[in-house]
Amino acid sequence: MSTSPAPASGSTAVPSLEAAPGALPALRHPLSLPHFRNLWLGSTISLLGDQFYLIALPWLVLQLTGSSLALGTILMAAAIPRTALMLVGGAVTDRTSPRPVLLMAAAARAVLVGTVAILVWLKLIQLWQLYVLTVAFGIADAFSFPAGAALIPALVPQQQLQSANSLFQSSTVITQMAGPAPAGLIIKRWGLATGLFFDALSFLAVIAALFKMPSPPKAPQPADTTARPSMLSSIVAGLQAVRNDPPLMSLMVIFATLNFCIAGPVGVGLASLAKFRFGSEAIYGIFLSCFSGGLLPGILLGGMVKRPRRRGLQFIGMSTLTGLELIGIGLLLKPVAIGILLALMGLAVGFVNVQVNVWIQTRVDRALLGRIMSVLMVCAVGLVPLSYAVSGLLAQENLKGLFIAAGVTLAVISLATAIPSKGARTID
Repeated sequence: MSTSPAPASGSTAVPSLEAAPGALPALRHPLSLPHFRNLWLGSTISLLGDQFYLIALPWLVLQLTGSSLALGTILMAAAIPRTALMLVGGAVTDRTSPRPVLLMAAAARAVLVGTVAILVWLKLIQLWQLYVLTVAFGIADAFSFPAGAALIPALVPQQQLQSANSLFQSSTVITQMAGPAPAGLIIKRWGLATGLFFDALSFLAVIAALFKMPSPPKAPQPADTTARPSMLSSIVAGLQAVRNDPPLMSLMVIFATLNFCIAGPVGVGLASLAKFRFGSEAIYGIFLSCFSGGLLPGILLGGMVKRPRRRGLQFIGMSTLTGLELIGIGLLLKPVAIGILLALMGLAVGFVNVQVNVWIQTRVDRALLGRIMSVLMVCAVGLVPLSYAVSGLLAQENLKGLFIAAGVTLAVISLATAIPSKGARTID
């Protein structure tokens, strides 16, 4: 999910690495800019490889343990370091440059997944090794998430940010829609190791794109190096900027609730349904593809609507509908019905994601962008570890109840955020 920025004092446009002096960047499509195009292509290939990982990891855990609780704790092991280090990742991005941060994270992921693929192929894989993998992935995410959000405004003119975000999110959704079902079938035919090898190799595409790209210019720093704020001071400044924005604080409540109520039911609940109720890796892949199938038209619509009104109310409405759809999944528990409800959830999420990302990147000063993004991402994922743990426990006892409880919680809290006169609903 995307997040929204704190108001910045005099937000400035970031010069594109590709734009020549005197050019009219607003008239150029982002794909006409070579560095943006290369990054988009490399990221799309890497995202396609990720679909194999997203199918293989839950299936491998359930195969080794037969326990939804074990799957919940594995996912929680990635979410804890991701949340704990996200603020550090944002501060490091602002103090250095997003390009090397992304490059190191992609290289680390390639090595990690390749190592696990070899262990699975040799039949030496053990549960503790998967914990190591997921913890390391969580650390890499903590740095790559804010760095990725901070890099796009440095590659394209401000007028093209909406199109650029729509492109990236569309490729994410297309790979999530087209990738999981074939990935599930390939894994079923050739095994889990094959799927993990695909993912490890896919990271080479984004690494190649980043290697060819010059680092964006750093944000202005004090001339006196002794006046440069410490890492802790940088993090505190980001937190203060968010605290001073009441609508953003309200959105963070919604984000925390949304991610708590969705992460576990989707990550643990859908995998458990596919394994224990339907008995098929392919069904799990199809569920993920259905959600992505709804995301794509939502993202395309979000990229076309240039100036929507009442973004805050749109977000509140989307999260409320998502809660009702989670309740529907729990009540029906039929593959076709689940697929339709997941597609409807994706449609609303996709539209809001594009609009909120653009709001962040156009309003936040570049010197604070990495930290603001990291603060907002912490709010979005902070309760995800608890969501995985609770979902694992509930799925073990009552899989139907997991989806109903999550949906009711999300719908009630989302509607409650519309009551105050100031808050998320005032965002336009």
